[in-house]
Amino acid sequence: MEKGTLIEFRLHGERRLAVADRPEGKKNWLFIDEKGQSHALKPQRIDYEIARGYEVKDIPNFLAAIKPYLDPANLEVAWELLVEDGEGVTPADLAQLLYSEDTPTVCYAAYVLLAEDKIYFKRKAETYEPRPSSQVEEIKHQIAVQEQRQRDREEFLERLKQSLAGETVTWQDGDRPRLESLEKFVLQPDKNHRLAQEILATLDRPQTAEAAFKLLVELGRWSIHENLFLRRSAYPVQFAQPILDVARDRLISPPEDRDGDRLDLTHLKVYTIDDAATEEIDDGLSVEVTAQGSQKLWIHIADPTRLITLGDVLDLEARRRSTSLYLPTGTIPMFPKELATGPMSLVQGQQCAALSFAVVLNEDGSPQTYSIHASWIKPTYRLTYDDVDEMLELGIQAELEIAHLAKAALLRQQWRKSCGAIDIRMPESSIKVKEDDEIAIELLDDSLSRQLVAEMMILAGEVAGCYGKDNSLALPFRGQPQPELPPEEELLQLPAGPVRFSAMRRCMPRSEMGITPARHAGLGLDTYTQVTSPIRRYTDLLAHFQIKAHLRGEEIPLTGEELQAIMFSVTASAYEATQVERQTNRYWGLEYLRRNADEVWQAMILRWLREDDGLCLILLEDLGLELPHRISRSVALGDRFEVQVSSADPRLDTIRFRELVTSE
Repeated sequence: MEKGTLIEFRLHGERRLAVADRPEGKKNWLFIDEKGQSHALKPQRIDYEIARGYEVKDIPNFLAAIKPYLDPANLEVAWELLVEDGEGVTPADLAQLLYSEDTPTVCYAAYVLLAEDKIYFKRKAETYEPRPSSQVEEIKHQIAVQEQRQRDREEFLERLKQSLAGETVTWQDGDRPRLESLEKFVLQPDKNHRLAQEILATLDRPQTAEAAFKLLVELGRWSIHENLFLRRSAYPVQFAQPILDVARDRLISPPEDRDGDRLDLTHLKVYTIDDAATEEIDDGLSVEVTAQGSQKLWIHIADPTRLITLGDVLDLEARRRSTSLYLPTGTIPMFPKELATGPMSLVQGQQCAALSFAVVLNEDGSPQTYSIHASWIKPTYRLTYDDVDEMLELGIQAELEIAHLAKAALLRQQWRKSCGAIDIRMPESSIKVKEDDEIAIELLDDSLSRQLVAEMMILAGEVAGCYGKDNSLALPFRGQPQPELPPEEELLQLPAGPVRFSAMRRCMPRSEMGITPARHAGLGLDTYTQVTSPIRRYTDLLAHFQIKAHLRGEEIPLTGEELQAIMFSVTASAYEATQVERQTNRYWGLEYLRRNADEVWQAMILRWLREDDGLCLILLEDLGLELPHRISRSVALGDRFEVQVSSADPRLDTIRFRELVTSE
C-alpha cells in the first residue's frame, strides 16, 4: 500500500471511496474519504484497490467519470459472450471485453457492475464466473415475481388510502390475503401476523389487534359491532351454493315420501304456539276425546325427514352445523331458510308432514298409553304466548282445547315434581337487535302459556324415550345425574326466588347424552329423548330417523356405535354454538347498558363470587341480566339497591356500576 492509493471499502453497507494517507500501526492504513473523514482500515476491509496517484479532491471527478459505463445491459452482453465457455473474468478482463480498455476508471466501473450483479455472475475468489442459463432464467423469474409483489403491495396500499379517504374502491383478488391478514390479527392476536402489522405500520398506526379492528371498520369490511365470537367459531354463516341448489330442487321436486301410509290427522284442531318472531315452527298441539271419553293429547312435531335422507348433502350440512344459531341480530338456520321456514315447518292452513305423539294421561299425570305416528296435519291456528295467556284468562269457550292443555300441563308438572323434578325458575330475557342497531331487551315472563308448551315438549321427550327403551332402540337419550343440593334447612334460609334458585342452579350437573336410557334428575324422568326441534337441533333429527325407521318396520339406520360417533361430533359443535349465543347475548346486553348509562336499575344480590373482597353477582331485575359488581358495604343475599352504569365496554367484556345512595 502506498500513499495516494484509491480504494473502495464499505461503511455500514454503503460503498465508499477513500485515498491512502499514512500507515496506522503495523498493518493498518489511515484513509481519507471524499467527505474528509478518516478511517483506519485493516487490509481485509479493503474491497477493491483501484490505482495509485490520487488525492481526496479527485474522488468526485472519478465517480462522475465511471457513470457512463454503469449500464447493467452491458453486463448481460458480456454474460452472453462468456456463458458458453464458462470462464471466469476479472474486472480488468470485463473492462477490456466491453470497452476495449483497462484504465482505472473503466476497470472500477466493471468491478462495480460485477459486485452489484445478482443475476449473471457469481464471485469465486478473485474472478467472477458466468452463471448457467437455467440459473439465470430462474433468478430473473424470482426477481420478476418480487417486483410484481412490490407493485401489488403499492397498489393495494393506494387502494387502502383511497378507501380511507372515502373514495369508492374496487378491491382486487390479490387484496384478499392482505385484508384477511388483518381479520386474522383481530381474531387470533396471540399469533404471528407480520403482514397485518406491516400494513398497519405503513399507515402509521399501532401494530395491535385493536388498531386492525378499527381499520377494518373504517374500510367498511366489518361493522363496529362485528360478531367476533361468531367469526372465531367454526360455525358457517352462509350456505354454499351447491347446498342452496339442492334445497331449491327439494322445493320444486320433493322426494317420494317413504311414509306412504301416514296417519291422516288433518281433522284435528292444531295449535302452534310460539313467539311472534318465530319462523321455524316445529311443534303443534291438539286434544282429542276418545270413544271412552278420555282426553288424548297430541304433540305434533315437524318432520324434516320427509325432505331429506340420512347422509345426503342437506343432512350432512345440518350435522356440520349441529343446531340453528339464535343471535340478537338474527337466526342462522341449520337448514336453508327456504326449507326451514317453508315445507319443513308446521305452517298454518297447509297440509304438513309431522311425527305425532299421542298420549293419554293417568289421573296423577303419568302416561297411561302412548303411540307415535308419521302423520299429516293441518295447523289451524298460529298463536303467540300472549294470545294463549289471554284465551286462558278469558276462558274462551270456543277453544276449550287450550284450557284442557293447560290443565294437563299443570298435572304433568305436579307429577314430575312428585318424581323428584327440580324446578328452577330464573328470570330470562330476550335481546333483539334491529337493522339500525336499535337494541330491545324483553323480560320473558313465566306465563301459563310458556309452561304449557314446555310441559308438552317434555312429555313428547318422555314418550320418545319410553318408545326407545321399550323397543331397545339406540337413541340420543339425555340424562342428568342427581345433584347434591344444599340441605333443605340451608336453602330455606336463603330468600325465596332468584337467590334460592341461583344457589340450586350452581349445584346442577351438566346434562349428558348417551345411546341408552338414563334418568334425568332435573326433569324427574327415568328416560328422556329430545325430539321436538328437528328443524333446529340435529340430535332431535337423529332421533326422528331412528324412530321413523322402526315405525316402518325397517332396519334401524344407525347402529349404537355409529350413533355414538355422530353424537360425539355434534354435541361438541352444539356446545360451541351455545357459547357463541351466550357471548353474543352478553355483548349486546353490555352494549344496551352502555347506551343507557343514565338509567337507574333495580339490582338484587344473587350470590357472592368472592365475599372477602366484596365481589358479587347481581341481577338487574328489569332486564334479567346477571352481572358482576364489587360492593364495599355490609349487605346480605337478596338485598336490593339501585345502580347506574359508570363504564361499560362490551368488546372488552367489562362493566362497572355505581350504587345510588338513598336518603332515609
